[in-house]
Amino acid sequence: MIRSEKRILTTHAGALPRAPELREMIFARAEGKPYDRNALAARLRSEVVDVVRKQAACGVDSVNDGEVGKTNFTNYVRERLAGFEMRDYRPGVDPAPLNIAARDSRDFPQYFAGGRGSPVGAAQRRQLAVCVASLRYVGRTALEEDLQNFKAALVGVKAAEAFLPANTPGTIEHWLRNEYYPSDEAFVEAIAEAMRDEYEAIVAAGFLLQIDDPDLADGWQMYPDMSVRDYRRYATLRVDAINHALRGIPREKVRLHACWGSFHGPHRNDIPLEDIIDIIFRVRASSYSIEASNPCHEHEWRVFEKVKLPEGAVLIPGVVGHATDFIEHPELVAERLAKYANLVGRENVMGGTDCGLGPRVGNPEIAWAKLEALAKGARIASRRLWTRSAKSSKKRAPARKKK
Repeated sequence: MIRSEKRILTTHAGALPRAPELREMIFARAEGKPYDRNALAARLRSEVVDVVRKQAACGVDSVNDGEVGKTNFTNYVRERLAGFEMRDYRPGVDPAPLNIAARDSRDFPQYFAGGRGSPVGAAQRRQLAVCVASLRYVGRTALEEDLQNFKAALVGVKAAEAFLPANTPGTIEHWLRNEYYPSDEAFVEAIAEAMRDEYEAIVAAGFLLQIDDPDLADGWQMYPDMSVRDYRRYATLRVDAINHALRGIPREKVRLHACWGSFHGPHRNDIPLEDIIDIIFRVRASSYSIEASNPCHEHEWRVFEKVKLPEGAVLIPGVVGHATDFIEHPELVAERLAKYANLVGRENVMGGTDCGLGPRVGNPEIAWAKLEALAKGARIASRRLWTRSAKSSKKRAPARKKK
């Protein structure tokens, strides 16, 4: 974890733009289709170099590999875990795939019936990943490729920090149906134990581990009949599984990212941050990246008027977002950062994004422009916050007596 006593640093949530040609090869590999293995390896290496340099050029302090070698959550499970099988989904026979807009779907049936805003992808409608045996981690080859490509890309690049994201047990559980373990508790703990290999390897390679946990907030929509009280129990169980997987990993080597699913849709029934912030802070992390700039959640900066950060932690509010292709003005970014800095302390704030910008905005140019706006806004906020502090110090200094 990095923090600064001189200025507000910047980072982002993970996924960044990649070339269409690389995307095609990545999905072919994930879906078992023919692809040129050597061509993909070479393209991955060059693209990670490119995406790291672009982050640095935008002014981002904490950079990653852009997740350019990953596809979606379902394929992520396929590539990193064993102990499951793929089955054709049978409508009316199998339980419907979980829907992270289930509560909103009740309120806006025509909107979702028209195919808009649906976060349930076509792959999830056609096939199910079903756990049928003891889960184990088999992703070391894919992970090692990620680690080596990222290390090579960082050579000669000035970055204050390097991080790599990994999914949480609860998020993987969304897309992996259980037919093997005797309880939800045993199932989630088994996922956590399997994913521990990946978490430890990322940290051992010298990178900050970012735990991506949309499940913590978007699970609320998946179970529309749950009460807040019941959901808090549900979420706490899954956070405990995260901590089980993180045992022995230094807290300062872990960042948590939490969001509300990041799909383009109403989000009217998202669970309020104030109902789960204590559970978010239960995760053994040193920094917390939280979606905070979209129209449904921007007002929640006020939560921190009452809620205190864990001791020594850094808050990373999303101050640029994916909900619109409008590029946030740096002055707006600065205003958003100042709100948090005034509540939790300027040295305890880092500027971030709501979620990964790459797959969620209309064009790669927009994603990079948003990161540039983030860095510019952080510089504006820093000048104001530190200048104001210097002026206050001068006012407090006692006047010297004339000799």
